[in-house]
Amino acid sequence: MITVTFALDCCDREALHWAVTTGGFNSETVQDVMLGAVERRFGNDLPSSPVEWLTDNGSCYRANETRQFARMLGLEPKNTAVRSPESNGIAESFVKTIKRDYISIMPKPDGLTAAKNLAEAFEHYNEWHPHSALGYRSPREYLRQRACNGLSDNRCLEI
Repeated sequence: MITVTFALDCCDREALHWAVTTGGFNSETVQDVMLGAVERRFGNDLPSSPVEWLTDNGSCYRANETRQFARMLGLEPKNTAVRSPESNGIAESFVKTIKRDYISIMPKPDGLTAAKNLAEAFEHYNEWHPHSALGYRSPREYLRQRACNGLSDNRCLEI
């Protein structure tokens, strides 16, 4: 069995960065995902204003060192309400989609194969999976269209 943590951009639904393990996560893993997400979205620059970083209430997300690291990256860490998965709806929907449309049909003979297939699933999701909230465009199609129109968003990220 594998465990996954990921960062989504709530504005365009792109899965920005993720980590896969056969064990649990710690604060360092979460920080790696944060850094990867910020680099993916903002390149070498930090956000010009704080970006909301919404997580569930796992100890690795609430750890003081995780929250300090988030602030160093220009993120404003927030936690969902306890026992309130609807407050993390975009991430919950993403998990449901990945399980239904990808994991359910992928071979998973071992953890390494499952992790490799999951990386391909995230890439396919970002490039091809349509979203009603994005006018039935994929996250990257939506981003390309916004770039062509010279538009930008205030960002909020969810993990």
